[in-house]
Amino acid sequence: MITELHIGRKRFDLAGNRVYIMGILNVTPDSFSDGGKFQNTDAALKHVEEMVHDGAAIIDIGGESTRPGYVHIEEAEEIERVASVLRAVKERFDVPVSVDTYKWRVMDALLGEGADLANDIWGLRYGKFSGEEDHMAEVVAKHQVPVVLMHNDALSRVLAERTEEQYARCCTYASEREDVILRVQNGLLDSVKIAIESGISKESIILDPGVGFAKTQEENLTVLNRVRELTELEYPILMAASRKSVIGNVLNLPPEEREEGTIVTSVMSAMAGCKFVRVHDVKANRRALDMVEAITQSSRH
Repeated sequence: MITELHIGRKRFDLAGNRVYIMGILNVTPDSFSDGGKFQNTDAALKHVEEMVHDGAAIIDIGGESTRPGYVHIEEAEEIERVASVLRAVKERFDVPVSVDTYKWRVMDALLGEGADLANDIWGLRYGKFSGEEDHMAEVVAKHQVPVVLMHNDALSRVLAERTEEQYARCCTYASEREDVILRVQNGLLDSVKIAIESGISKESIILDPGVGFAKTQEENLTVLNRVRELTELEYPILMAASRKSVIGNVLNLPPEEREEGTIVTSVMSAMAGCKFVRVHDVKANRRALDMVEAITQSSRH
C-alpha cells in the first residue's frame, strides 16, 4: 500500500486515518450543481479562499461540465476558462490545484500553467473508447505530476449527450451483467497498466471508482456500499459522489439540497478506507470527517 503522496509542495500522509478533501471549483456555465456561480475570477477566488479556510487540501478546477446532456466546448475555450483562474489560485494560495479534464491538449496546457494534479474522468482510456487521438498518459508522464484515474467505460461515451432521464433508462438497459465491483476494479487496473507503461510513477496514482459514470442507480449504490473492496488495492481511493444523482434519486432532492446525503457518502467512504473525497460543501464534510477521525483514532488506544 502506498503510504504517502506528494502533490505540488504538499505531502499527504496515507498511512493514518486522515481523509483529505478535494474542493470542487467549476468555472462552467452548465455544471449540474453550481453552473455559472464561479465563472468570474473574483468569485472563483473568494470560493477558493472559503474552501481552503474550511479545510480543503486540494482544489479541483473544471472547465467543462461532464453531466448527462452537457454542452461540448472547444479545447481553446476550455483552456481559456481555466487558465486565468488557475494562475490566480496558484499566486494567492498555498494549496495544490488539480485540473479536471479528459482532453490531453487541455491537460498539457494547464499542467504547463502550473497545475499540480491531473484528474481524468476516463482514466487514460478515452482514446480506447472514442477512437480519437489521445496522448493523456504521455502528457501526465511528461509533466511528472500525480494523476487521478477514474473508472469509466464505453457506456458513458454512448450516452454522453442524452438527458438525465434518458441516461438513467439507457443505463438500466445497457448495463453490463458482471458484478459492478469487478468491472470497476478491472477498469481501474487497466488504467493503472496504461499509466505505468507510459512512465507514470506507481506512487503518484489515485483511483476513483467513478460514481455516476456508466453505472445504474443500483450499481452506484453498490459501489458506495462495497468501496472497501477497492481500498484493498494498493492505491489510494478518491470518492467523488458529492451532490450526484445517486443521492438525488434516493432523497428526491435537487443538487443544492443534497449536502446531508453527500456527508453520509463521505463518512462511509472514510470508514471504508478511502483517503480522499471530492466535495462541493467543504466545511460540513470536513467537520464530519474530523469526527470520524477522532472516533477511529480513539479506538486504537
